[in-house]
Amino acid sequence: MTSRRLFQEVAEQIVALIEQGAFPPGSRLPGERELSERFGVSRVTIREAEIALQASGRLHIKTGSGVYVTDQPKGGGDHLPSVSAFELTEARALFESEAAALAAPIISDGDIAVLHDLLEQMSRDGLDDAAVTAIDRTFHLTIASASGNKAIIHVIETLWRLRTELPEVRLTHSSVCHHDSTQRHAEHGAIVEALAHRDAQSARLAMRQHFSRLLESMLDVTEQREIAELKERAAQSRARFTLTTRLS
Repeated sequence: MTSRRLFQEVAEQIVALIEQGAFPPGSRLPGERELSERFGVSRVTIREAEIALQASGRLHIKTGSGVYVTDQPKGGGDHLPSVSAFELTEARALFESEAAALAAPIISDGDIAVLHDLLEQMSRDGLDDAAVTAIDRTFHLTIASASGNKAIIHVIETLWRLRTELPEVRLTHSSVCHHDSTQRHAEHGAIVEALAHRDAQSARLAMRQHFSRLLESMLDVTEQREIAELKERAAQSRARFTLTTRLS
């Protein structure tokens, strides 16, 4: 069983401090160096935890200013639309490709370091679906955050909620992830390489190619699943009508 990821434990500790009043809404968190010493982890782990908490609405990262505590996330009227995995992936291709292009000229060395660390984590054996999804989510939200465009960041965070909270979408992605880990890692590597070279066009293209291949994999998996279901229904019908013929 895969152990819990360190940045998730750090994120929970930060949330606990927020709820205890150590960091009230609107306050600025201490810097990465201070937090890394406080929790006994690397600055990369602190940055991953902060990005994850921004995605969940607990923190807001202001480029060049710092990381600030937000008000409690509002519940209730936050209804997610029902979309297919294909619709979601098309939308992600549009927004995340442009986010990568926007991020390329301005992405920090710290964010590049985070992405390289996530690439290394992706290559580890024995990761379960939850761990793979958590790493992938942090990877893509790191790029979104680096774009500096609040509207795009919000859209991509919402798209990731659809990715992780809709059961049918989770099922489709889980089926694909079992078969394409090597290709997915190579595609993420190409994205990081383009970003590290501050090449907006290459970053956009690498992200588009990643989602294009993902769509193809989804189509293959869906087709195989539908064929298997058709064969199962045919076998059930054959057994039923064969029995009926024997009894008549």
